[in-house]
Parts: sequence; C-alpha cells; structure tokens
Amino acid sequence: MSTAPFPPGFLWGAATSSYQIEGAAGEDGRGESIWDRFANEEGRIADGTSGAVACDHYHRWREDIAIMKSLHLGAYRFSIAWPRVIPAGVGAVNEAGLDFYDRLVDGLLDAGIDPFVTLYHWDLPQALQDRGGWASRETATAFAEYANVVSRRLGDRVATWVTHNEPWCISHHGHEDGEHAPGIQDPPTALAAAHHVLLSHGWAARAIRENVPEAPVGIVLNLTPASPATDRAEDRDAARWMDGFFNRWFLDPLYHARYPEDAVADRIARGHLPSSGMPFVETGDLEAIAQKLDFLGINYYGRAVMRMNEGGRPESVPMAPKDELTDMGWEVYPDGLHDLLVRVNRDYAPSPIYITENGAAYADGPDADGRVSDPRRIDFHRGHLRAIHRAIADGVPVAGYFAWSLLDNFEWAHGYKKRFGLVWVDHDTQTRIPKESAAWYRDTVVANAVVNGSL
Repeated sequence: MSTAPFPPGFLWGAATSSYQIEGAAGEDGRGESIWDRFANEEGRIADGTSGAVACDHYHRWREDIAIMKSLHLGAYRFSIAWPRVIPAGVGAVNEAGLDFYDRLVDGLLDAGIDPFVTLYHWDLPQALQDRGGWASRETATAFAEYANVVSRRLGDRVATWVTHNEPWCISHHGHEDGEHAPGIQDPPTALAAAHHVLLSHGWAARAIRENVPEAPVGIVLNLTPASPATDRAEDRDAARWMDGFFNRWFLDPLYHARYPEDAVADRIARGHLPSSGMPFVETGDLEAIAQKLDFLGINYYGRAVMRMNEGGRPESVPMAPKDELTDMGWEVYPDGLHDLLVRVNRDYAPSPIYITENGAAYADGPDADGRVSDPRRIDFHRGHLRAIHRAIADGVPVAGYFAWSLLDNFEWAHGYKKRFGLVWVDHDTQTRIPKESAAWYRDTVVANAVVNGSL
C-alpha cells in the first residue's frame, strides 16, 4: 500500500477552544463572557445548551492530555479564556485562572506535546462588550494588555502564539448576521469590529515579541476559495465579491497594509460605509496590522461556488447532493484546500503555513461494543491531507496540520448537536471514547504519511 510522506519535522496536532471544552464557567474567579450571556438568551442555541460545563476539560485536562499522548501528537492548539485570566477584560488579573494554564502547559510539556496557544477564540469578557466590545478601539488596547499578561506568564514555555482565531467569524457572525455572540446585526458595526480585531492583533504581536523575542507569532484565518458557477460576467463578479468579503478583507491588510479597494467599494455601494471610506482607520493602524507574521494559520472547511441571483445579489450554489454533505450541511471538497494554498502562497507568500483547523461533523456514536466507527471522518481527513501533500509538492510551505477537533464539544450556535471530534464525548457522563478516526490519525502521525487506499 503506497503512502504520501510529509517532510521531516512536519507538525501533527489537534485543536480545541476554551469555551467549547473547558466548562467551569463560574469557578475560580472566571468572569462572564459574551458566550455565557448569549447562550442564556432564549433561542440562540439550537439545543438550548451552553458551554457552562462543555467537556469539563478544566477538571479533566490530565485525562485529555493522556489521550493526546496516546495519539502521538506533536502539538496541541488550545485557546486561553480571557475572562478566566482578566475577568473584567481590564484591570485585576485572576491568578487562579493563570494557574490553570500553567498546569496545562506543564502537563503538555511533560507529555512531550508542544503548546500552541491561541489568545482569542471568541470568548470576550462581557464587561468589555458592555463598553462597546470589538466595535470600540478600547477593546484593542485591552487585548494588547491581556496578551502582555499571558505571554509574561507562559512565554518561558509556550513555543508558538496565535493572536486571533478567525476574525471573519468574530466580525461577521458576531456583528453582521448575529449568529454568534454578541448577536449584533449591523454591517457598519461588523466592519469596525473587523478592523479593531486586526489592530489588536498587531498590538498584541508587539507585546508578545517584547516578552518572548524568539517566539513565532501568527494569526489564524478561515479562508474559502471562491469560483464562479458559470463563465457569465455576473457570476465572475459574484466570485470576486465573495473573495473580497471573506478572504482579501483580512489577507490584504495583514500582508499589504491596505484594504482591497473593490471590496471597500462594494461596502460603500451597500451603504455599510460612508462614501469617504473607513472612518475607524487611524494613522499608523495599517502599519501595525501589517508587521511581519512568523506564520499564517489557515482553517479550511470548504469552497464557495458563486452566482449572481436575479436580484443582483451574490449567492452560493450547492455543489453536492444532501446525502454527501457533512452534518453541518457542508460539501466535502479537498481540492479546494490545495487550490487555496497555492493561491495564498502565490499572492501573499506566508512562510510557514499551518492548517490550524480541518475537520467534519458526523454523528457516529458508540455501537453495542462501545466502538465508534466513523469512516466518513477518516475519508475526510485523508482526502484533505492528500491535498496538502500535493500543495507541498507544488512549493507551498505547509509545516503542520491540526485536526478539528480533539473532542466532541460545544459547537457554538449548534450546541452539542454537531460532533467534530476524534474522541466521542458523552456530555452527561463526560465519558471519552476515541473513535476509529483517532486510531487512523495516530497511525498517520506515527508514519508521518498518509496511507493511500482504504484502511
């Protein structure tokens, strides 16, 4: 059986986020987050749940590290809960919160696993939201101080730092369509939030580098390749719009110190910005945002095939029958990851690139013998790893892969209805059962290669 080998030193990991797995929402001085508030509002979460308990990782982290070690992971990407460290977002530091991350980092290192830390994965302190949240420039200032506090405490042991996870989701889902906390539906607010998140990335990167000069600092973007449904000029324009809205709005300021002119014009035409442009951008902001990145993290879940509808609005076209979609309703399209990587490398030349999230939701659970067979998830990861292998052969500097997710967790507005994990979790008993995909991933990690063909 042939294999697709990866370069020596390729980093294999799994990823999670604090609100999705930690639980212990009211313990040891942790402050309220926007997701605590949002999840308690009627109708916000599909199954009426919250992350108050989640996977109880706050108490079960030793068990979870043991699972990671059994999978031979080289790294674990996790996020710090800002409200656990600085409950009000600014001011007094909660030492008990920092102590938890001290224990977690030390436990990972003892197991031979590198901690790959994300400072922000969407759980903003509610106290900061009450003062304007990401729509306010003050939150960018607060985030830089939070980065300073955490990097001073953990910088002697944490090898790699991510400032933000998915600024598009923070701004669009949080402030434009309202699907995520804080549930705002206002496009101008979303654009201000997007800018302040990027600005806070730049300021936080400076703080981390002052405290840990040798540590790589990067950001994680969710990116989606966009293509036209037909060769009609209108459909090509819809694909251009999607690329500007989803990808270039974040890549261009990070790598070129500018926002894409066509995408800004689109927003002006829709009344989301004044004719003068972007009033929240101040002198020096773009230079701060565009300071050198040590790496780019890319989260990939699928592509967008676009057309212009009869009303002149861009819309995506379904490209797969329903029985071939994941439980999220997403198409499985590994070739899009290859194409995305080649394009990003060509246009922005980041080095290195990590695939910081990639995974699929399927509801497979334990059978009568307690085994969790999930062949579709194995096929998903295998196909995307093959796509990465091809991209590396084409000269793209991909240095690592993090499966999403280590555990079945709280999947934001979907609650516990969607299961992405390599490990099945009973959210009533907190029982963990590694799925067959976990065993397959372990074998892939050990081989540093993807086995072609079926298992």
